[in-house]
Amino acid sequence: MLLLYFLAIAAGLALLVWSADKFVMGASATAYNLGVPTLIIGIIIMGFGTSAPEIFVGAIAALQNNTGVAIGNAIGSNIANIALVLGIGALITPLTVSSQVLRREYPMLFGITIFVLLLMMDLELSRVDGLLLVLGSAAMTGWLMWLSFNSRNTDPLETEFDAEVPHDIGTQKALLWTFAALVILIGSSHLLVWGAVELAHSFGVNDLVIGLTIIAIGTSLPELAVTVSAALKKEHDIIVGNVIGSNMFNSLAVIGIACVIQPVELSELVLYRDYAVMFALTIAMFVMAYGFRGVGKINRIEATILVLCYMGYMGWLYQTEIAVA
Repeated sequence: MLLLYFLAIAAGLALLVWSADKFVMGASATAYNLGVPTLIIGIIIMGFGTSAPEIFVGAIAALQNNTGVAIGNAIGSNIANIALVLGIGALITPLTVSSQVLRREYPMLFGITIFVLLLMMDLELSRVDGLLLVLGSAAMTGWLMWLSFNSRNTDPLETEFDAEVPHDIGTQKALLWTFAALVILIGSSHLLVWGAVELAHSFGVNDLVIGLTIIAIGTSLPELAVTVSAALKKEHDIIVGNVIGSNMFNSLAVIGIACVIQPVELSELVLYRDYAVMFALTIAMFVMAYGFRGVGKINRIEATILVLCYMGYMGWLYQTEIAVA
């Protein structure tokens, strides 16, 4: 049976990553054909698209009452996005962050991180909390759209997004890809959650740890793919923008949707270990990339520190959870 669980996880992850990529392609092409501004396509559709695996996995897990998987997936993906995805991107090419849009998004991400922390302080996320987070996600999306429409100057991020948006796919084909990818996203999420939960039970490991590790890394693969591609093309702003956008969607939409479906009770360890690591990494990214005296930069030394932080966090998880089990 263990082999079956591993195969389910592998197949689920592979289909999840593939369908998320096709979903972004189809949705981006549809929006472009309908005349949606490139910057909005990049920030909203690509940001949502790379978070689609987390959203669907979290929702499916909550429907099956595996809330540990849902919360672990959201927090673990945010940790992986900063320490692993951003770190690998900056190792490939040191990042120079010049986008004014991104500079305005850093404080928003920081505020969202604090807001979610305040909701978690009572060690419970109710349906009301989840609704607040979902509404916060809608408000964030609206603000980003307003920002894009009212931007007076051409942002360097818009040029980079334009190179990524498909310009040669017809509307009918784009809609077909979007619908097909959505169906596969749902099916692969079911398969991944089933395999991961059964594997966790087989080894006596709780659902949270599986969400923080295997599933979190797997659902962060779309962000990693975008990062590697953008790093090779020297599209620095897309790398940081992808991480920031994905983390905001994860904190608001992924956790919010899961909690609306099924209220979540949290352990103190989630707050003082996992969320604390995510919070610290968010601050570290802010300090590295914001550019207080000009253009922000993340060099290879800082990238190495980020990757080592992720390895250290995995070691901490092993000592506090897996070794005990």
